[in-house]
Amino acid sequence: PYKSPPSAPPTSKKSFVILRSLSVILKTMVGRSYIAALALICLCLFYHLEITAATEFTVGDSAGWSFNVQNWPNGKSFKAGDVLVFKYEQGAHNVVVVDAEGYISCKPKAGSKTYTSGNDNITLAAGTSYFICSFPGHCEAAVKIKVTAS
Repeated sequence: PYKSPPSAPPTSKKSFVILRSLSVILKTMVGRSYIAALALICLCLFYHLEITAATEFTVGDSAGWSFNVQNWPNGKSFKAGDVLVFKYEQGAHNVVVVDAEGYISCKPKAGSKTYTSGNDNITLAAGTSYFICSFPGHCEAAVKIKVTAS
């Protein structure tokens, strides 16, 4: 006599519930992964916008880094990440990062960061930054600025 091949065991209601629950869990995980991925993309975009939202300021505007530039920051709002561009004829000035004492005395400390390219880009950190020209007599002639970034 002919025997039929063994059939799959009958699917019980319990098996169906387990499979259905697993399906729901997987769909939920996929949904959460999607939401997490979307949140990560949004975070990256906001971070990118924060970086690209930095403003570039040419110190001294069209006159550049020159005599009597000391009051140039007045009335301007700076924030951390903004970039100061110091434009001057190379060899005519320099830009030296100093502390408050160096700003007042017009004397940089040994080892102070000095820029000499004539087109120097300096990114502001939060707080007050001080910059002078260390060429003889230049700082005293107001080739210096004090900038406070929020």
